[in-house]
Amino acid sequence: MANTEELEQKVGEMSVAEGEQEDIVDPWTVVSASAKGIDYDKLINRFGSSKIDDELIKRIERVTGKPVHHLLRRGIFFSHRDMHFILDQYEQKKPFYLYTGRGPSSEAMHLGHLVPFIFTKWLQDTFDVPLVVQMTDDEKFLWKDLTLDEANRLAHENAKDIIACGFDIKKTLIFSDLEYMGQVPEFYRNICQISKLVTFNQVRGIFGFGDSDSIGKIAFPPVQAAPSFSSTFPHIFNNRKDLPCLIPCAIDQDPYFRMTRDVAPRMDCLKPALVHSTFFPALQGAQSKMSASDPTSSIFLTDTNEEIKTKINKYAFSGGGATLEEHKGKGGNCEIDVSYQYLTFFMEDDTKLEKIRKDYTSGELLTGDLKKELITVLQKLVSEHREKRAQVTDEIVKQYMTPRKLAFDY
Repeated sequence: MANTEELEQKVGEMSVAEGEQEDIVDPWTVVSASAKGIDYDKLINRFGSSKIDDELIKRIERVTGKPVHHLLRRGIFFSHRDMHFILDQYEQKKPFYLYTGRGPSSEAMHLGHLVPFIFTKWLQDTFDVPLVVQMTDDEKFLWKDLTLDEANRLAHENAKDIIACGFDIKKTLIFSDLEYMGQVPEFYRNICQISKLVTFNQVRGIFGFGDSDSIGKIAFPPVQAAPSFSSTFPHIFNNRKDLPCLIPCAIDQDPYFRMTRDVAPRMDCLKPALVHSTFFPALQGAQSKMSASDPTSSIFLTDTNEEIKTKINKYAFSGGGATLEEHKGKGGNCEIDVSYQYLTFFMEDDTKLEKIRKDYTSGELLTGDLKKELITVLQKLVSEHREKRAQVTDEIVKQYMTPRKLAFDY
């Protein structure tokens, strides 16, 4: 475990060697300086997390008796904090829980939003543990041009997509901040405790808040921190405050939890452990921004088969040669080719993926054929998701979002 846990100044984090462009990564901005995308090794050093190495992957397989998920195997979940401690707990038959979340800013979620939930589902199934999913409708009200009612409605709509991933209702709580705050006083009590321990200087250093930011934004980080502590869920954990938590998330969310890990010991609580994922690239490539407001920047979970085909063929950035001759002579570049990158997230067959990589790199496989492979994979994935989501009624959402005891005794 790296010992750079203190609350770093964002200014220091983002410092740039003269003449060298740096990646920018924080909870609201992800900008890559290179067509290959973010330099994740540099990010590990800057954030002070630990790389998920072969030793950790082998230990997970040994402890669970199962092969790891392809998102772990392929380095898409690539960094961690205290994962070894979580495995110690599991080996000693001591409980822990999972915590992840979603900021509901749009009606339709895109494929990138799905990635952490696919992996979280594997974690829940593999370790047989409770999961809490925070819908930060309050955050989206504060940051976006949304009313409170609209932000809350979107939380319920997005919950349908999360439920469609197949989470066990007996082991899963999904909660909206706007609702849960009034239902469970312990949530607000923990927010108050965290707030008292973090100075304005620290929060400005971590998150880069300026003089023109509303005090609502400045006060928000403790809201995302509080679910890291089991005492926030007294109905699930029988008022215990000593249960550790594992947070699967994209690495841009790490600043919230560096802050959380700093205050945890002073609250007599356990530091949350984390597993971080890389970013899902926009269709136009690693240097363009994927946006819920730009339908051409990603594949949405509401897209039809025809829309998926058109978007991949028209917008997916190619690493292939400019001409057929050039492609066959020099081959394609998988490091920047978006269709290949997407396959690494969603094609489960390692052997088939490796053959595609070799054939495309040698120039034997053409860009059009690579795109066809991806279209087939995504049409199946998205249409199956659409069917499952269509079966999720408002009543089912209400059941998942009702604070209650889950199928575990503490």
